[in-house]
Amino acid sequence: MTASDARSEVARVAVVGAGAWGTTVAAIIARQEPVTLLCHDPGLAAEIGATHRNERRLPGVDLPVGLRATADVEALAAAVDLVVFAVPSTHLRAEVARVAASIAASADILSLVKGIETGSLARMSEVIVEAGGIAPERVAVLSGPNLAGEIARGLPASAVVAATDPELATRIAERLGRREFRLYVNNDVLGVELCGALKNIIAIAAGAADGLGFGDNGKASLMTRGLAEMMRVGIAAGANPLTFAGLAGIGDVIATCGSRLSRNHRLGEELAKGRSWTELETALPGTAEGAYTVDAALALADRLGVEMPIAREVHRALFEGKSVQRCLIDLLSRESKDELLDLGAWAGRPTG
Repeated sequence: MTASDARSEVARVAVVGAGAWGTTVAAIIARQEPVTLLCHDPGLAAEIGATHRNERRLPGVDLPVGLRATADVEALAAAVDLVVFAVPSTHLRAEVARVAASIAASADILSLVKGIETGSLARMSEVIVEAGGIAPERVAVLSGPNLAGEIARGLPASAVVAATDPELATRIAERLGRREFRLYVNNDVLGVELCGALKNIIAIAAGAADGLGFGDNGKASLMTRGLAEMMRVGIAAGANPLTFAGLAGIGDVIATCGSRLSRNHRLGEELAKGRSWTELETALPGTAEGAYTVDAALALADRLGVEMPIAREVHRALFEGKSVQRCLIDLLSRESKDELLDLGAWAGRPTG
């Protein structure tokens, strides 16, 4: 496709949300076909249009000519094939309600949003369904080890697209997938979304461990036990345990807990320096979703009758003024138990 072709064709795909990840996914699509990037801020849309860059959220990355940024909600009406939501979890319900009337009835819906809604404990696909009056079978989710800065620079990555309708998942994977962005499919929407939401909380703890110099062994132990917490919640909720061994689970845990490109990891590091969440909430670039998910995750765990000790200590560090060092020491002081104690119960076998 030539530059003039890209500018003249009507975009049949739209991405709602011009953060780092939304802009990156829009750029992936725009290298093959025109795409509309819907910005909440008209000023940002104008900047992207003038410079072909989103310096606020994705500095130093040139965006394809096929990407057109706008703040006009009516532009979504042309996106008859696919509408992608990539806004912070705390704003998703309001944003879906704002744009729902402009979404074509024929469009597939894809959520890139990772979180659990406070109060309702709804997953992000459920928020889209409720707020937009959209049939659940039209909604797919994408998750995995997807650090936007790397993918925007063309580095290889993978993710999983989950939907209850396998044809929908395949259709989206074929549309977004590239050699350098390999997509798999899964029908476990519940598990994929819980992985995407819960791993952000573990990444905060991992960042704190790095900030205190706990070393690779200590962090690996924290990540592994964090994954066990995620699995306890997921399996109690009815998810497939194998999803947690996949890209949305352990893959994303490795990326977000191990990389300083992760906003949640960065938050943990800053907390370890003695800074408060009140100070960091507006100082960090982008959104550290784990901070907005931890309360809902703990409420869900309580509802399901499972323990999340790491998540509980993250909550205490963020909102109760407990020092990160004390939180990690208390985790290390917990009573040891059989590592696989709960596994037999999950699998329907006696524990012992």
